[in-house]
Amino acid sequence: MCGIAGMLSLEGLPVRIEELVSMCQVLVHRGPDDEGFYLGTGVGLGMRRLSIIDRKTGGQPVRNEEGTVWAVFNGEIYNFRELRRDLESRGHRFLTAGDSETIVHLYEEYGPSCVERLRGMFAFAVWDERRRQLLVVRDRLGIKPLYYGRVRDRLVFASELKALLQVPGVDRRIRPSAVDHLFTFLTTPPEESIVEGIAKLPPGHLLMASPGHPVKVERYWEVEFQPDEGRDEVFFEGRLRELLEESVRLHMESDVPVGAFLSGGIDSSAVVATMAQVTGRPPVTFSIGFKEAAYSELEHARLMAGVLGSEHHELVVEPDVLKVLDDLVWYLDEPFGDASAIPTYMVSRLAAEHVTVVLSGDGGDELFGGYEKYMVEGRERRWDGMLQPFRPVLAALARAVPPGVRGHNRLRHFSLAGESRYLDAGTLLRWEDRRRLLQPEFRERLGRARPAAPKHRHRSRSGDGWLSELQYLDLKSYLPLDILTKVDRMSMAHSLEARVPLLDHVLVEFAATIPPRLLIRDGVTKYLFKRALRGLVPETLLKRPKQGFAIPLGHWFQGDWSEFVPDLLLSQRSRERGILNPGFLEELVERHRRRPGLGLELWTAISFEMWCRTFLDSQEARQTPRHDTSRIQRAMASATREDRDRRAATG
Repeated sequence: MCGIAGMLSLEGLPVRIEELVSMCQVLVHRGPDDEGFYLGTGVGLGMRRLSIIDRKTGGQPVRNEEGTVWAVFNGEIYNFRELRRDLESRGHRFLTAGDSETIVHLYEEYGPSCVERLRGMFAFAVWDERRRQLLVVRDRLGIKPLYYGRVRDRLVFASELKALLQVPGVDRRIRPSAVDHLFTFLTTPPEESIVEGIAKLPPGHLLMASPGHPVKVERYWEVEFQPDEGRDEVFFEGRLRELLEESVRLHMESDVPVGAFLSGGIDSSAVVATMAQVTGRPPVTFSIGFKEAAYSELEHARLMAGVLGSEHHELVVEPDVLKVLDDLVWYLDEPFGDASAIPTYMVSRLAAEHVTVVLSGDGGDELFGGYEKYMVEGRERRWDGMLQPFRPVLAALARAVPPGVRGHNRLRHFSLAGESRYLDAGTLLRWEDRRRLLQPEFRERLGRARPAAPKHRHRSRSGDGWLSELQYLDLKSYLPLDILTKVDRMSMAHSLEARVPLLDHVLVEFAATIPPRLLIRDGVTKYLFKRALRGLVPETLLKRPKQGFAIPLGHWFQGDWSEFVPDLLLSQRSRERGILNPGFLEELVERHRRRPGLGLELWTAISFEMWCRTFLDSQEARQTPRHDTSRIQRAMASATREDRDRRAATG
């Protein structure tokens, strides 16, 4: 696991090592063990390393035998041993024993399509000196992050937005559409960052750039939800268990201690139980909870840990997490409205005291139909035929009832149909409230048109394909933008590598063939997954209702945080920023004081204001760790010497 960064001059101008160092110094948490740089003609690559596999010789950047192909890599390639054997049989000579170098030699064989042979989580960059071409790739599901942008004549990229903000010339203006998306879906958009001019490379995409040519972004992978109706339930159950075991075994490849997050839910329990089965020994597990019983799953996690005899560690989160709020904002990297980032940060800190790698159960709800919102949508669809003629009337009534008045949201919700209604159910602030939230001048930059709904669309040939369409939508938006972003940022804040075996792409592609009738049946979510886990996970856990990873924000805002919230959101600094309307914020604070229920709205505003204070009000890097100057000089000298030797050899 690492943090990577780099830049390419699109006009062939020199790249300064000092700029690469500045980018990498704010990524130290992603890689505290080592750093490395490559400097070529008009190109530079940098990385920070967290040593997981091949701790002795696995430093980066890595290169081919001739030094004409260089790469920096963040993530893990789980099939690297198999790939290495094949590449060695083709004549490639390896200089290291880890997984990173596999990418270089695969690129030599297959060019950009090398990514199709990788099984893992990754974001990497390959520089081809002969072709003068940069290849930047992000994994299929978006487990690892990658930001990029054009700064004058240069293309710059990095694992985190904050690294790009260290590059001179980056415009730190806030993107209005990203703010609007944040207060709609709790995150910034799929292909945009909060900062103008800086984009996210979407999951399953690659970027190619060469001096003198346009930058190209292409998709290399797609998931197709096409149910295999020719197979019976027994086949799907058996194959699912086989792939789960295979994926967990691959994800446990490590030269450092491995543990697991254990929430007490089905997905994490499945992963932990499979770990015990694969290794034949009790795993090390980590759980987090709250003193408010309605929000805590600790007793269920203890049950699973007790069954397996695991070395179990747990922590109860208190409202005093205000002490780490500055850290949360720094490591989250962008404004982020999902407050479950708080317990994720705390459980990651707990785990990092004992292990360097953890497995997580994320992805199971999207793949196996686990969300209660799928059940709700299924029930609401039964009314579609009857409601269709009345939707214009319902919409008119919704417009007549002021926002915030009881009944407004329900009328508007049932005036919608299909995907629009599904998205509405997960919306934080509706259009009317978002217009009131933004200051008029900033709102003008957003424009008159309402923001587009997520553009990801999927049409299944199944008769009950609506479930596949919603799963596809969540895999493309909610999963990478919220769930995986949260887990990546909060684990890496503590130099902890989080792996997600349920999102192995082979397992994902298989899950997309499971007929919807085997996902939700007779009011039971994850029907097939639960069947496959019989004998592995206790029946009491398989039958318990799903409990979301929520936190008691409402209680905190009325208690320990009661003064902090208005002091921050209604401060002079916030008012002078000219983005959020203090009148509307004051209304939210007062409404929540009278009747708790606006915790996420207030948390999202807090996250945004604190991000602005951290990254806009201060232009200095928050962390300035010491660097081994002699090592950087050696890296520069080595890169220069090899470049000179190659030029001499080619005449």
